[in-house]
Amino acid sequence: MLGLFAFTNGLISIGVMAAAALVTGAPLIFPSLGPTAFLLFYTPLQPAASPRNTLGGHLIGAAAGYLSLAVFGLLDQGPALTTGVTGPRVAAAALSLGLTSGVMVWTRLPHPPAGATTLIVSLGILHQPWQLAVLMLAVALLALQGLAINRLAGIPYPLWSPRDVRSDGTQGRESDRPSRN
Repeated sequence: MLGLFAFTNGLISIGVMAAAALVTGAPLIFPSLGPTAFLLFYTPLQPAASPRNTLGGHLIGAAAGYLSLAVFGLLDQGPALTTGVTGPRVAAAALSLGLTSGVMVWTRLPHPPAGATTLIVSLGILHQPWQLAVLMLAVALLALQGLAINRLAGIPYPLWSPRDVRSDGTQGRESDRPSRN
């Protein structure tokens, strides 16, 4: 049953995003949305699938990718797929993934698909500020779809922050935990 749920909702959510991209001509569909949709519909209660982690992770990835392009003077360069892989491009990709990984850990916003988002940006596939805004709009729309679909299915998908799993196996929010004084 879970396979059918993941199949159906992955198909619907990415189909909606691809149709919106077709109609608008905007880059509302890109590779890291696939693993994000997988998390939202296969493991919706995992912290990485929460709206907070989804939006925060992709924002960190996009910002790290853009910063890496700026650091290595690649903001005006075409994508690595057409211009070729150069030393600065390799350095930008490595820096972007390192920054994304570190900042996600430091901010407690893990979302593995954001590792693909940062490479999409640092490799120049999407690198204009307007494209990054559309990228974040697409992530927000997918997160809203995840919220709506999971809630309609009766899954206690979080509105924003992930639920914590306590040592006794029950779930709750950090603020629900007793203080350790």
